[in-house]
Amino acid sequence: MLLALDIGNTNITLGVWDGQAWRQYWRLLTIHDRTADEVGILLKSLLRESGLETAVSHIILASVVPPLTDTCRRACQHYLGTTPLEISTQLDLGIRILTDNPDAVGADRIVNAIAAHHHYPGPSIVIDMGTATKFDVVAADGALVGGVIAPGLQLTADALVNRAAKLSQVSLTPPPQTLGRNTVHAMQSGIIFGYVSLIEGLLQRLKAEHPDAGQPIPVLGTGGLIDLIAIHTEAIDHVDPWLTLTGLRLIHDRVGTTHPPGGSCDLWSPPPGG
Repeated sequence: MLLALDIGNTNITLGVWDGQAWRQYWRLLTIHDRTADEVGILLKSLLRESGLETAVSHIILASVVPPLTDTCRRACQHYLGTTPLEISTQLDLGIRILTDNPDAVGADRIVNAIAAHHHYPGPSIVIDMGTATKFDVVAADGALVGGVIAPGLQLTADALVNRAAKLSQVSLTPPPQTLGRNTVHAMQSGIIFGYVSLIEGLLQRLKAEHPDAGQPIPVLGTGGLIDLIAIHTEAIDHVDPWLTLTGLRLIHDRVGTTHPPGGSCDLWSPPPGG
């Protein structure tokens, strides 16, 4: 079985794939200063509670938190006996990355683009709502052509409170209506409905600039905060909180047997002019 891990700045998502279906999903809080022992014990505990402790034979890892990448690698090696396959542009990922600097594109963005094109062959846009909200534009042939990175929903709410002396933290829940009649509802409206408008506005612009503009362009939403926004807009066509894990599974299907755990990989090269 395959253990897939996606390490983000806010959450770590992980799941176990048995070759046919996902047996288990988890979403954990990212704690940046966890030790390898803490991570290893946590992983073993999760797997043991699900009856999967001895079933995992392969691990694949995507990370945008460099210190935790090494920590998680050592935890997997010591506690699970497997060196994870780590996502990088040195792997044969099966995707063209048509940005100015492909090596600077986050692993999660690449993996999401691969998963989006697998589920919906053709042009698409992926919205991933985490610490940052990322919009990634996928061309009809599956190439990742670029995107937008905006401050995340929680980050936006925190900044409002931290920079305004008279405003206190409010829950990320929608108010009864857009017009706030008290400070709490006014803040919730600005945060929730303001973010809805940000997403709808950016999607309108991105669809107009999409290389396949004029064709139907489905919008896929993922990430730990996507459910807070998706119910308030019709601009997001499909929601899959575990989209990134699907992308990791697809990459492992492509390269995992060619490059077993611990092996080195150097197959990827940027596209001409990329």
